[in-house]
Formats: sequence, structure tokens, C-alpha cells
Amino acid sequence: MAKQKFHIRKNDKVMVIAGKEKGKIGSVLKVIPEKERAIVEKLNMVKRHTRPGGKGSKGGIVEKEGPIRLSNLMLVCGKCAEIARIGNKVLEDGSKVRFCKKCGEFLDK
Repeated sequence: MAKQKFHIRKNDKVMVIAGKEKGKIGSVLKVIPEKERAIVEKLNMVKRHTRPGGKGSKGGIVEKEGPIRLSNLMLVCGKCAEIARIGNKVLEDGSKVRFCKKCGEFLDK
């Protein structure tokens, strides 16, 4: 099966468009393509119970980011400062870049 490409990548600034975190903005820490999910900084916080293990590590309740489905995220354009519909362009040197369809700003550096 071919590897699916997604419109969101690591370090992108995204806004949640559905769910309990709707309207919040954060940076993508990790994309999980097999499950079509992403982990966004400081969003969808979940509590996990951990056991003490090894030397000096304490057990207890740890709060960390949970995954959010990619369909519930939209990119935020740096120039427009609002959610952006994106397109792809091939530059003269042959490289592919993502751009904001509203202002034309390139999202890939």
C-alpha cells in the first residue's frame, strides 16, 4: 500500500477545528501517519498513571499531550495569522513547497 501524504508536518502551527479543544492554536510535536493523528503542544492533555521504575524514577499521575485526528486540524498561516487553505507549487529548481491560497505566503522554509 502506498504511503499517504498529509497536509500537516512537524513544527507546523495548527488550529483545532473540532472537538473539546476547538479554536485553540498550537505547534505540532509529532505526526503519526499510521493512525492519521498528530500530537499538538499543550493541547488535548490526558492523564496517565505510571509505575516507579529503575533508579529514582517516581510513579504517579503524569499529564501529557494526547493525539488529535489530522482531519480536526488546519494550518495557520504566519502572514495572515488565520487558518489557511493550502496548495502545492513546484518551484523553478524542482522543489515542492506549500503555500497559503489566501495571501500566497510559502509555508515551507
